[in-house]
Amino acid sequence: MSSVVFACVDADTLGGVQQVTHTLAQGLAGRGHEVHVIGLHRARSPFRYVDRPRYHHHVISRAEPGNRLARARADRRLRRLLGRIEPGYAVMTSPSAVIRVRDLVPAGFRPIGQYHGSYDHARGCWHLGSIRKHYADLDQAVFLSEDDAWSFAEHALLPNAWALPNPLAHWPERMAALDVPRVLGVGRLEGVKRFDRLISAFARSGVPEPWELHLIGDGGERERLRAHAEREGVAGRVVFRGRVPAAGMTAEYLAASVVGLTSEHEGLPVVLLESGAHGVPSVAFDVSGGVRSAGQVLVPPGDVAAFAAELGRLADSVEERRRLGADARARAEAFRLGHVLDGWERLFAHVDR
Repeated sequence: MSSVVFACVDADTLGGVQQVTHTLAQGLAGRGHEVHVIGLHRARSPFRYVDRPRYHHHVISRAEPGNRLARARADRRLRRLLGRIEPGYAVMTSPSAVIRVRDLVPAGFRPIGQYHGSYDHARGCWHLGSIRKHYADLDQAVFLSEDDAWSFAEHALLPNAWALPNPLAHWPERMAALDVPRVLGVGRLEGVKRFDRLISAFARSGVPEPWELHLIGDGGERERLRAHAEREGVAGRVVFRGRVPAAGMTAEYLAASVVGLTSEHEGLPVVLLESGAHGVPSVAFDVSGGVRSAGQVLVPPGDVAAFAAELGRLADSVEERRRLGADARARAEAFRLGHVLDGWERLFAHVDR
């Protein structure tokens, strides 16, 4: 079996890139690969994704290097670490990681660049230019959906685009009963997740008491979101749950009836995969090919009124929730860990050819 290195700018913050990285690392290690997860700097508030990791975990710097001397020291540490690992596949998990790591990877490694966003998001920021400049010369550029891989190949002229979805870490045996009056939102309480829109949609949906909106996650927007719930008149029905350990998320999905996703942009959000596997229907803004592949009830990006109408419709019909929940679980089958690991091993074989 080969060695596989996953290089992240930050490998341990609470976030989708990090969760996917640790899930893939554990899965590939379980198949006999020697796997290393490398964080270029230490997370301020580390989150533990895997209780008993079978892979090696490294942190290069205690903080983001603030000057050239610190950066040079960190680069030397990274180069020495990579030099001690048997050459295999070096997976860089973001444009920033590619920029930082690609020239430090020793000869013999096959460099692979991941992008966890969508083509539409990349087009709206610096990512597209960076991917055009730095990904084309890698052995492979990996995107989250066939739609996104096609868009990058067609519009960014990438000859090496490949599609591999995010995986589910676990496959639950039970499905949610969908009889608890609860809408669930999961993610960092930061601006890009736009939980203010989810609160507004919940408030304007006409969903009656005892329905509540539970938000799982933490971040800098927490107090602003509390104030927003107050202004929307639903402060008593929006419950801020804070962080929940990864092992506790199954109980959260089983206690939900609808999941809402109102992010400004997403690649392939793990929350849609996890909720779908538990048979929980979702309402989401149609912001990427990844969301379209995993989501169900899609509304135009930013259309809070349409989102509110769909929340109200699902809250009003347990039969519709169960119909959509069964469909969500069927969709989630494609993202089971074994299927995604098979895809990664096919990618490795393709690169070696």
